[in-house]
Formats: sequence, C-alpha cells, structure tokens
Amino acid sequence: MDTLVSLRDTLFNGQFLESKFFYTILAIVFFWLVHRLALAIFLRNRDVQVQYRIRKTVTYITYPFTFVVIGQIWFTGFQSISTYLGLLSAGLAIALQAPLVNLAGWAFILWRHPVKVGDRIQIGSDRGDVIDQRIFMFSLMEIGNWVDADQSTGRVIHIPNGKIFTEVLANYSQGFHYIWNEIPVLVTFESDWRKAKQLLDEIAQRHGTSLSDAAARRLREAAKKFMIFYNKLTPVVYTTVKDSGVMLTIRYLCDPRKRRGSEQDIWEDILDAFAAHDNIDFAYPTQRFYSNAAEGKPGTRPEALYTPTAE
Repeated sequence: MDTLVSLRDTLFNGQFLESKFFYTILAIVFFWLVHRLALAIFLRNRDVQVQYRIRKTVTYITYPFTFVVIGQIWFTGFQSISTYLGLLSAGLAIALQAPLVNLAGWAFILWRHPVKVGDRIQIGSDRGDVIDQRIFMFSLMEIGNWVDADQSTGRVIHIPNGKIFTEVLANYSQGFHYIWNEIPVLVTFESDWRKAKQLLDEIAQRHGTSLSDAAARRLREAAKKFMIFYNKLTPVVYTTVKDSGVMLTIRYLCDPRKRRGSEQDIWEDILDAFAAHDNIDFAYPTQRFYSNAAEGKPGTRPEALYTPTAE
C-alpha cells in the first residue's frame, strides 16, 4: 500500500513539474514575441536615437513582467513569493554585492540622468561619448588618451554603473552645453605686444562672437536648473609675463566636440597675422646674455645711476 502511495505521489509531482516547465517556456516565448512585435511596430520610420530609446524602454518593461509571471507559475500565493524574494534578496546581497551596486547605479542614472546616450563625459580618468546604457554598465567611445586633443581613439570602454557613486563625473554636454577653451600665445619681450594683443582679440572675436550669442541663450536655460552665472561670454585676451616673453592667452567658448577644430582655425589665423608684421615674433625658451650697458633703458644704465661726489 505504501508503495502505491509513493508511486502515485511521484507521478503527480512529475506531472506537476512538467506543467510548470511547460508554462514557463510558454511565458518566455509569449513575452519574446511581444518584445519583437513591439519593436517592429514602434521602430518603424524612426531615427537612430529614438530607436535606441524605444529598444531600451521595451526591454525594461518586458523583462520584469516575464520575471513576475514565471514567479507566479513556480510559487503559488503571495506569501510564498514574499518568502522566496526575501531569501533571494539576502543571498544576492551577500554573494552579488558588486552587481547590486551596479544595479543601484543604473536606477540612479535613470532617476537623476547624470549621463545619457550622446553625452560627452569624463568619469575618473576615462573620457568619451556615451554610446550605450545597460543594467550593469554603460559604454563610452573613448577620446584622448594617446590621441592628441579630444579626438576618438576608436576604443569602446565599458564602465560599471556603480562608479557613478565612487568616481567624479564631469559632463561636457549637460547644463551649459559649451566649454571654455584657452590658447596661450607667447611673444618675445622685444615684440609689439600691444599690437599682437589687438590682432589676437580680432581673431578671437571673429571665431567666437556667434557662439557667444548662442551660449547666452543656453545660459538662461541652464540657470533655471543650475547655479551657472557668467558676466562675460564674449572672447577675451589676457596678458601675463613669463620667463621667455609676454604671454597672451585667448579665452573663448566652443562646442566640446569641436575644440580641436576651433584651435586649428584660430592658430592658422594667428600664424598668418603674425607673419604679416615684422615687429611681432613668437617666443620660446632660449639662453641669452644681457648687457645692461648696451641694451638697458637709458635711466637704468650704470653711467646714469653713478653720481660723482664733490671733493
């Protein structure tokens, strides 16, 4: 009798498990079809950026629903589900600490939007354009490194989402949408530095004035969200003195992705402008011997400073 009961229970449990596996596979196939159908409908005639956001949204909706339905198949009743989720959460918290931190980072990114696809950012020592966001990481198309200026290296860097909490994040694209760039130009002490400064100011105004108008509009928008205030957005040239000459520094606004191109255009104009003036020359570190008697100002020469005493 006991043998018959045991055989009956075994058959019943086998059929029970088979039905659960059947319904689990059915649920997976169903939500896979829903996922594919939703993409086919919503991606039609959309640009690349919109398609990317739609794919991510559909994925974030269908996957949790699949998980919940499968949980309902295997665990009957709310109490069983709660117990299962409690035990699962405790185990995951211990064994999968790093992935959970990355998951929390992903939730924070979705909530606060410190980065989004298309932004140019620097996180820690890594810089690049955000090209993908996932549950556990986001990806950058790297810039800089061994490549001069802000040009792409061609490498894709995968950053764990948890680094949002531990690394300093700089976003080139949010808020103001422009960055300040500076070009130092060193001329000799013998050059007409006032004329050189005038030429540099004309070049800077020619390249930066149109951006200043656009930046002013952006600044008004950014001030609604961030405490960003600038009194002067137009290009300016600052004067300082260095060991080898007079330093004239052009400070101007530029698009983060066009910094190298703007520097090239400005430097070409500087080279052409300085080439047309014989009294302006670039300075560089050199060694020279200075004779105050021959080269100094008349009032600083030894004969001017020496006053014979009456006998």
